[in-house]
Amino acid sequence: MGKEERNTYTIKTEENLGEVKIADEVVAVIAGLAAMEVDGVASMAGSTTKDIASRLGVKSMSKGVKVDVLEGIVTAALTLNLKYGYNIKETTGKVQEKVKAAIENMTGLDVADVNIRITGVEMPEEK
Repeated sequence: MGKEERNTYTIKTEENLGEVKIADEVVAVIAGLAAMEVDGVASMAGSTTKDIASRLGVKSMSKGVKVDVLEGIVTAALTLNLKYGYNIKETTGKVQEKVKAAIENMTGLDVADVNIRITGVEMPEEK
């Protein structure tokens, strides 16, 4: 098997024209991008900042995200660094809502859990 094995998930379509399969990394990228849109999130742990990510491409956005899909139900786990001064509870609540909505709207899969682990707080740079 020459290429790395990837988990894929089949999405049911009404039209019955064929199958639509989504790689788990695509679901992880959706989750990572949605999390980075929330004000107060500095970066995905093990990832780069927004500026560098835009130059490198979205593939780096799947770092810090683990996605499990079982029978069309998604469980996502994100590891984040937050910006200093933001309320952790409010910020992570917004991340959970945004990630859930993004995955459900873009894939049609149901999201059961969005678990978040905070591994750092980024301090503002001295001027």
